[in-house]
Amino acid sequence: MGHCIEQVALSRGHEIVARIDVDTPFDLCGADAAIEFTTPATAAANIRRAWQAGVPVVCGTTGWPVQQLIMDNGQLTSADGKTFVDKKTGKTMLVWSSNFSVGVNMFFALNKDLAAMMSVHPQYTPSITEIHHIHKLDKPSGTAKTLAEGIKESNIPSIQDLKIESIREGEVPGTHTVTWDSEEDTIVISHIAKGRQGFALGAVLAAEKLVSL
Repeated sequence: MGHCIEQVALSRGHEIVARIDVDTPFDLCGADAAIEFTTPATAAANIRRAWQAGVPVVCGTTGWPVQQLIMDNGQLTSADGKTFVDKKTGKTMLVWSSNFSVGVNMFFALNKDLAAMMSVHPQYTPSITEIHHIHKLDKPSGTAKTLAEGIKESNIPSIQDLKIESIREGEVPGTHTVTWDSEEDTIVISHIAKGRQGFALGAVLAAEKLVSL
């Protein structure tokens, strides 16, 4: 993801002032924004260090309790659970998403709309399947969890434990499928990522927005 984000950022005319990994010191070199895609075990510490340097963060790492980080900070507020603003300065300091892909965010909206329509058709039972590469650490994916939240927002009485099936195979960038099944028929909607480029573009677009606020 780091290489992909760098390529997209450069193609859009941005300057990369620091590249940080486990083998390099944490120095943001006066960056306007940082983009964080690492692991569930390291994301919170990385964000805190960026905040200490006064740098806002776009974070796409999933599988860790982002809300706990905000509670521990005590100085941030959020209206949507994704964008976090400093209470004193009004500056946006964190934009988090389970998936920054433009296509996936349209898929999120489609998923909510379909769930709302299904609220009057109790004969259908929803389920989610997500497929990712064998290197992905969290299970189920953050995107699958967001899809599940969107379905549960419809307040369908028949939904108790929404089933999410996680499959890890090969180098699959990410496939998410929502299925509504009944005895009469089945409705399926899917999003299939073809690579990391879409995730990278969405993250850079979010950073551009963050800097402009």
